[in-house]
Amino acid sequence: MAASTNSFLVGNNTQIPALKPKSTSQSLLHLSKPNTVNFAGRAKPVAVRCVASTTQVQDGVRSGSVGSQERVFNFAAGPATLPENVLLKAQADLYNWRRSGMSVMEMSHRGKEFLSIIQKAESDLRQLLEIPEEYSVLFLQGGATTQFAALPLNLCKSDDTVDFVVTGSWGDKAVKEAKKYCKTNVIWSGKSEKYTKVPSFEELEQTLDAKYLHICANETIHGVEFKDYPVPKNPDGFLVADMSSNFCSKPVDVSKFGVIYGGAQKNVGPSGVTIVIIRKDLIGNAQDITPVMLDYKIHDENSSLYNTPPCFGIYMCGLVFEDLLEQGGLKEVERKNQRKADLLYNAIEESKGFFRCPVEKSVRSLMNVPFTLEKSELEAEFIKEAAKEKMVQLKGHRSVGGMRASIYNAMPLAGVEKLVAFMKDFQAKHA
Repeated sequence: MAASTNSFLVGNNTQIPALKPKSTSQSLLHLSKPNTVNFAGRAKPVAVRCVASTTQVQDGVRSGSVGSQERVFNFAAGPATLPENVLLKAQADLYNWRRSGMSVMEMSHRGKEFLSIIQKAESDLRQLLEIPEEYSVLFLQGGATTQFAALPLNLCKSDDTVDFVVTGSWGDKAVKEAKKYCKTNVIWSGKSEKYTKVPSFEELEQTLDAKYLHICANETIHGVEFKDYPVPKNPDGFLVADMSSNFCSKPVDVSKFGVIYGGAQKNVGPSGVTIVIIRKDLIGNAQDITPVMLDYKIHDENSSLYNTPPCFGIYMCGLVFEDLLEQGGLKEVERKNQRKADLLYNAIEESKGFFRCPVEKSVRSLMNVPFTLEKSELEAEFIKEAAKEKMVQLKGHRSVGGMRASIYNAMPLAGVEKLVAFMKDFQAKHA
């Protein structure tokens, strides 16, 4: 009797039908270790047959043909969509990573296998962002929110002043946390204008002896993105940027910053990994009250392995870095992101007010696109109908309302094209 790809072979050709998957993507897990099923007290070997997978490339953004019909276009702000080919590669190696006999999730973080993973992840990230040698790369935990405390604890004394440019909710939260550990000076805030712009750098009244100047390079909630960066007036000061939601979405001159930090769960991996890129001469000056797990010197001296790191998350980030390099690097990634953003913003502008984006055009984010409907009572229906068309997580942040489409690196052009087509159809029905 020949076994189908969706059945188990037990003993002497006894066939047990398995649940039929809705798509072949559900049978891609490559199991190499035989399992057993017990009949009448005797263990029988079980063989598992798997099918091969293929991938397609669309404008350089790979989309797995296997399972694509079952996957939605996920516009979530984070955790967010990941490249399908990265997910499939992780799936294939999940049970037995490169014949090591174990999963990445089972490896000792001090073993040679994981050391090769984290070292390659750092090497590929350095290549992507052209990180100078005088900078350290740290793979940490706790999200960017933990860094709101770690930054002042590591970079200044309790009586030092730190300047903040607040262009959205995350910049505001960074100030509130930093106040516990240093003096803070908000030199500009867009709160009164509902966070829809970035200030002219010339109008910023910086503190002349500010230890550093802090910005959030891309405000995930409000969709405001710095297209250029301010320069600290203090010659001994430096720029610090939260890049959580536009990290690796475009080239960045790392040398303009003292510290770049961000959570991985938007553009480069799953939740659980926080990446800090810090100039080495800024390490080693932590306040005495700094917890050991927030001390950059501890993590730098131990190559991000002081305690057990988020191993599988770092592995996934490494796969994403490989994918970005294979696409041609961050200049090519930025080109694709610009094309997607232009398509969506143009659709909003061409709707003649039916859809509206409140953000000033010159600083609209390439990653997070907030928009509202002229008839706000239709917004819930828009979100509901979009979900029926397999476009999910379009509801705006609870503090803002409306809609928000997060179109990170891994969102394929097809996803934005489908959203734009849906928007035009929705307008035709309700205008």
